[in-house]
Amino acid sequence: MQVNHLLEKNSIAAKFVAELRDINIQNDRLRFRRNIERLGEILAYELSKTLNFAPASTLSPLGTANTFLPQEDVVICSILRAGLPLHTGLLNYFDTAENTFISAYRHYLNETEFEIKVEYLASPSLEGKTLILADPMLATGASFVTVLEALKTMGTPAQIHLVSIIGARPGVEFVAENFPENSKLWIAAIDEELNEHGYIVPGLGDAGDLCFGTKMQH
Repeated sequence: MQVNHLLEKNSIAAKFVAELRDINIQNDRLRFRRNIERLGEILAYELSKTLNFAPASTLSPLGTANTFLPQEDVVICSILRAGLPLHTGLLNYFDTAENTFISAYRHYLNETEFEIKVEYLASPSLEGKTLILADPMLATGASFVTVLEALKTMGTPAQIHLVSIIGARPGVEFVAENFPENSKLWIAAIDEELNEHGYIVPGLGDAGDLCFGTKMQH
C-alpha cells in the first residue's frame, strides 16, 4: 500500500489538524466539523492527482479551450457517524461521485477488547469503480478492514483509496497488510502509538462525539 502522509511537508493543513487536537478549540463543534471538512478537501485534491485523465475541450464565449478531465467513476464510502464531515469535504471536490454509507462501530467485549460491528449498508455497485473509503480516525485499522469485507458483495473496485485525518502507526501497518497492494492511503497526520483501549495517542479524542455530541453507550 502506498501511504501519502500530508504533514510530512509543511502546509496550512497543519493548522487545521492542530485545531482539531486543541482542547481549547475542539469543543466548538461547528469549527471541529469544518476543519475535518477542509482537510477532506485538501486530501481530495491530492488524491485527484493520481486519477486517470483524458483530453477534453470546453467551448467558451471566445473560443475553445483544450484541457484534461478525470475519467474514473468515483464512489465515496463514509463510515458513520464520524465520517460525515470528511465525506462532505471529499464530495465538495468529487461532486459527481456516487455515495456509499456504512455503519461500523466498536462493540466492547470487556474493558479493553472489542469487535467491529456493521449494521447498515447502502451502496451502488462498486464493480470496476474507484472506491474512496473515508474515516477520520485510523486507530487499530479494524474498522477499515471490516468495512472492506462487508463491501465485497457490492463488486470489486478497480482502485481503492483510504482517506483519514489522524492515524496510529500500528493501524496504518494493519491496513497495509489487509488491503490490496495497489491501494493508497491519504492521511493528514500519523501518531506513533495506541493506548491500552485502542485509542490514538496523542490523537484528539472521540471524533464522533466532538462532531455531533456525546452518545449514550449501548
